[in-house]
Amino acid sequence: MELSVIILNYNVKYFLELCLKSVEQAITTIDAEIIVVDNNSSDESCEMVQDKFPSVTLISNKDNVGFAKANNQGVKVAKGEYMCILNPDTVVAEDTFVKLLEFAKSKSNLGVIGCKLIDGSGAFLPESKRNIPVVKVAMQKIFGNGNKYYANHLGENEVGRVDVLVGAFMFMKRVVYEQVEGFDEDYFMYGEDIDLSYKLLQSGFQNYYFGETTCIHYKGESTNNDKKYTKRFYNAMKLFYKKHFKTNVLFDTIVMLGINIAHFFKGNIKQNEVQPEQYYFISNSENSTLEDVLDKKIHVQNHIEDIKGVSEVIFDANSLPYKEIIKNIENLHQQNKLNFKILPKKSDFIIGSNDSIHRGKVIQFNEN
Repeated sequence: MELSVIILNYNVKYFLELCLKSVEQAITTIDAEIIVVDNNSSDESCEMVQDKFPSVTLISNKDNVGFAKANNQGVKVAKGEYMCILNPDTVVAEDTFVKLLEFAKSKSNLGVIGCKLIDGSGAFLPESKRNIPVVKVAMQKIFGNGNKYYANHLGENEVGRVDVLVGAFMFMKRVVYEQVEGFDEDYFMYGEDIDLSYKLLQSGFQNYYFGETTCIHYKGESTNNDKKYTKRFYNAMKLFYKKHFKTNVLFDTIVMLGINIAHFFKGNIKQNEVQPEQYYFISNSENSTLEDVLDKKIHVQNHIEDIKGVSEVIFDANSLPYKEIIKNIENLHQQNKLNFKILPKKSDFIIGSNDSIHRGKVIQFNEN
């Protein structure tokens, strides 16, 4: 088998369904498998996977064992020569894995590959490519200066070597993952991707950013930005430095202070909810039921040139490829009065997120 896609889920049933449908489209020409590891979700995620995706291998944990351990569980049963660790709140393009397989096979001594990630508004996520967060760089990042934290020597659409990739999307050879013993299970959540990237570099492998394919990451869906997040993030960074760098009491105090200050301002960012004046349903087929279930006046069209004003744009994945949807969201991002949602194929809900800070929104048509 050529590829195993491993998705860790926790209470994001609708985002997981969208993710799985995009992955299915992306592996149609590849000898591949999909593995979902569920960390004891209470939102019927497992039932959804069993009902709608019977070919998916499902590992249903009785407890939330954390990011590292759960992904390692998935890798243990994986059969693919290559593997992709993928967040459940992502949408991949139809040719994403094809392109990455071709690129991976052209490289020797390959570590991990990451791709270009955008949020639900179409904004580029700079954590798609990062540098090693040595003490000085990490402290600058904590206090708001991310210039050296992110790998700015590469443009967002370029391809090249970087140090650290993000855990939402990590593509690599399974034997290489196993050689460096995968994710360190001392981490529960956060920091595992930095640690894995760094272990690969220390073992002589080369990590790459591949900006020629774009995926959506609805950042904030699979985690919550609360006090528990702050504590876990701090503990993860503290663990990383303890394992790989020398720290001291003064450093620990400054880092903790910086994280709390950053989290205070982040948690107090107010989202200005602007009610759309118009709704556009972008589709290659007429769909009158959408207007009925949303009780709104919706312009149905197969082009985006006439979209204007404070609008919400709904893309029909029943008739549009995910690659086109992702490209349109990215291109329309400059028009900051637009919100985006996707109607997944053969689904009774639309889903989307207006930024990378706040949780997204699901509108279900029919309650079961």
